[in-house]
Amino acid sequence: MAYSSEKLSEEKVFKDPVHRYIHVQDRLIWDLIGTREFQRLRRIKQLGTTYLTFHGAEHSRFNHSLGVYEIVRRISDDVFKGRKEWNDDDRLLALCAALLHDLGHGPFSHSFEKVFNLDHENFTKEIILGDTQVNKVLQRAGEDFPRKVEEIIAKTSKNKLVVSLISSQIDADRMDYLQRDAYFTGVSYGHFDMERILRVMRPREDQVVIKQSGMHAVEDYIMSRYQMYWQVYFHPVTRSAEVILTKILHRAKDLYEANYKFKHEPIHFYSLFKGEMTVNDYIKLDEAIILYYFQMWQEEEDDILRDLACRFLDRNLFKYTEFDPAKEYKKLTQLSELFEKAGIDPEYYLVVDSSSDLPYDFYRPGEEEERLPIHLQLKNGDIRELSRESSIVDAISGKRRTDHKLYYPANVIYDDRNHPQIKRQIRELLELE
Repeated sequence: MAYSSEKLSEEKVFKDPVHRYIHVQDRLIWDLIGTREFQRLRRIKQLGTTYLTFHGAEHSRFNHSLGVYEIVRRISDDVFKGRKEWNDDDRLLALCAALLHDLGHGPFSHSFEKVFNLDHENFTKEIILGDTQVNKVLQRAGEDFPRKVEEIIAKTSKNKLVVSLISSQIDADRMDYLQRDAYFTGVSYGHFDMERILRVMRPREDQVVIKQSGMHAVEDYIMSRYQMYWQVYFHPVTRSAEVILTKILHRAKDLYEANYKFKHEPIHFYSLFKGEMTVNDYIKLDEAIILYYFQMWQEEEDDILRDLACRFLDRNLFKYTEFDPAKEYKKLTQLSELFEKAGIDPEYYLVVDSSSDLPYDFYRPGEEEERLPIHLQLKNGDIRELSRESSIVDAISGKRRTDHKLYYPANVIYDDRNHPQIKRQIRELLELE
């Protein structure tokens, strides 16, 4: 029997709080789950620093990846199977891409990427195509199979239908993380009727479409997404933790470049600091490693690194105030000058953070991110873009919302033992008194 069609002698089942059960029948999928690169995802949190805001948000990229796989398995085995627009030969390709789509995420992913100018998608590609256990498993399904999987994840494949299952404005990735993140954070916003959406999905030549009768379930999904972004993903306390995390990594990098002598050598960071990170180095990095160094850095001679590490681990986060960079840039300049006079380095302790989201948009050629619209299939078989039929979606379509906050260490600027007059001026500018 060909490896790509080989089934396990007995189906494996994962208990899951979101989907109840995750079913694995294919030998290839089971072998991929067992690779060191996939098991590493157990040690990467799905929501980064969000656990400091919502204490239940301890779930991992491993949980989420299995969930995306399960949704695609249900679509391919239960919803699309036997439909003339769906090629059953694409089933395993779709399942592998779903399972491996987040393979390249690093510890505290987005903050980590910003500081070291990394892209998790590049590492996903390198893990799938490089000298790894994942690649060896995929190779057994065909010499060109790893490349096909990578192209689906990278959205460069000509098989647009399978790409849209993994990456579109209504895909298995989003359907899992919205529900999973809502479950683990304890909020009610991310819940929607996924069962209904799956039942009304239909394959077309180049993307998944939704039967018109399922429009209201899709409206609910889009509003759930909108609420989750602003109530959970962009929560100002989470962003404060991300600001401090980012500044810790920046400080460690700056000290390394200044030939600072660390008490405890950050050997796991050397290839990052030098910009020479290999896939093997990357796979060894996880959040336990990062937090270990933060523990060590609490004892460093450098005041800034020591303070920031303590703040992150003890959850002594920065406070924030609303801030409009376009209108208040002069205030930011004044505050920076006052911080310096008070002996507080504004580079690390006065930070503007912005979050921006576009909840739904129809396709606009030339945009930085191509956003394929959600299409409804009318009763007569015609296809119509969602916002043309839904007044709810039309109301938010194309409307980008941006939020700016200014973060600062409140305990320091309220401490009048040093520079009391300057700190009073800082508080007045921040409208704290």
